[in-house]
Amino acid sequence: MLAIIDYGVGNLFSLQCSLKKIGVEAVVTKDADIIKNADKIILPGVGAFGDAAEKLRATGLVDVIKEQAQSGKPFLGICLGMQLLFDKGYEYGEHNGLGFIKGNVIPLEGKIPAELNIPHMGWNALSLDKNCPLFKYIEDGDCVYFVHSYFATDCDESVVATAEYGIPVTAAVGKGNIFGCQFHPEKSGETGLKILKAFCEIGD
Repeated sequence: MLAIIDYGVGNLFSLQCSLKKIGVEAVVTKDADIIKNADKIILPGVGAFGDAAEKLRATGLVDVIKEQAQSGKPFLGICLGMQLLFDKGYEYGEHNGLGFIKGNVIPLEGKIPAELNIPHMGWNALSLDKNCPLFKYIEDGDCVYFVHSYFATDCDESVVATAEYGIPVTAAVGKGNIFGCQFHPEKSGETGLKILKAFCEIGD
């Protein structure tokens, strides 16, 4: 069973429907016992880093999430959920993340060419580290769907995919059993479903 953590932010039911399409039982939950008993965990998220971090802490689940991630259980952060995996986020101030992956989340503004729109929204091709198990069913150049104004940096050792948007933007990270996608696999058609399928097979 796969647990999708519900902490008040995120495209939860679209993600649940995508998992159902690939035959994976997924439960949207804020119940600590269900999360502990899950085989795999997904932390989704949309919105602002600080607000999401505060809502996650308000659930009382942070210690449970850290315990489960440290246990070696496959763990995937999506969009803002990926950003929360890092040490700090700098969206409307400085906020602490979960600290699973070394790095910081900073604005695209000032880092990409001024003529490019913010948020970075739409389909972009991925440049992949094919050694990452998330990408066993997709190829370099396959496209996925992004919507974000902030991106992860200072994390070169964990980057497993980038997308070109004036600069190479961190598109996915991986460290042991912890993975993150800046893009939305649940909005990325067949490519996204293949990434979710690959994640669901990790450790099986």
